[in-house]
Amino acid sequence: MGSLGSNIISSETIGKVITCKAAVAYAAGQPLVVEEIRVDPPQKMEVRIRSEAQQAFPRIFGHEASGVVESVGEGVSDLEIGDHVVPIFNGECEKCVYCKSKKTTNLCEKFRVNPMKSTMANDGKCRFSTKEGKPIFHFLNTSIFTQYTVVDSACVVKIDREASLKNMTLLSCGVLVPSGNTADLEEGSTVVVFGLGVVGLAVVEGARVRGASRIIGVDINSDKQIRGEAIGITDFINPKDLDMPVHQGWGLTVLLGVHPSPRLLPLHPMELFDGRRIVASVFGDFKGKSQLPQFAYHCTKGVVKLEEFITHEMPFSKINDAMQLLLDGKSLRCVLHL
Repeated sequence: MGSLGSNIISSETIGKVITCKAAVAYAAGQPLVVEEIRVDPPQKMEVRIRSEAQQAFPRIFGHEASGVVESVGEGVSDLEIGDHVVPIFNGECEKCVYCKSKKTTNLCEKFRVNPMKSTMANDGKCRFSTKEGKPIFHFLNTSIFTQYTVVDSACVVKIDREASLKNMTLLSCGVLVPSGNTADLEEGSTVVVFGLGVVGLAVVEGARVRGASRIIGVDINSDKQIRGEAIGITDFINPKDLDMPVHQGWGLTVLLGVHPSPRLLPLHPMELFDGRRIVASVFGDFKGKSQLPQFAYHCTKGVVKLEEFITHEMPFSKINDAMQLLLDGKSLRCVLHL
């Protein structure tokens, strides 16, 4: 395991522009460019974070990380310098009508997941810029492919200092989302998981923790059976080996991903009258700031196992190689060392 660096924050950078390395996307479909950028101090209700471990996952992209608070802006009262934190793409202001609803939704009115959002909520400006002063836009409330990032405090969750920062990177999305509350599994349930990448395997782990008696993994790559069994699947099916359905579908279907093209579900309404239900899950139906710390606690106590999901570690300069491993299906998550 490579060193993740010191957790000590220097006061010399507080209130100043920081120059650091980041992976910047200049065009769609092109490799990320690792270069030096400038990161402005946090403004009102913002937090500047020094990333301690990052994950390869396709402005400054990236939404899975953990870090240490380097400085805080005006009005931030629940975080302080030196806190260990996880930035989250689906924030919680704890003030709007959506945040105050206990079960209706976990989408904050102001800081909900929004891939199109590219600036800070406070003033509509960027906190990143090139050395020449050209603005670099933000991504998904987080932008963590950089040594330092500035995030709205509503999108920063404090975690226990004893928790492994490397493992906690998985709670920004990869493991938290599929292990969430949407399906509300009961002990003894039967679960079918389509696709055994990191998200699918996290569903398997979540189902195991909740006491599912049968967990069926489905994937067109039979090589994934071994890893799936190590995490908890009881049965494996490769649909390429079958010429007819093995079961008439009913029950609850939870969607955890969206196809990149604007395809529509080929569904007739009558198909729902057999008791079928289709729902989508955003951030595992977790309210980030108020509920994620408890989930993190369970992870540190070994209730939810995280180590199996980190398959590679690389220096930050190899970020494009890490992404290729992910695209080739050879990696679950790759921690990037800064």
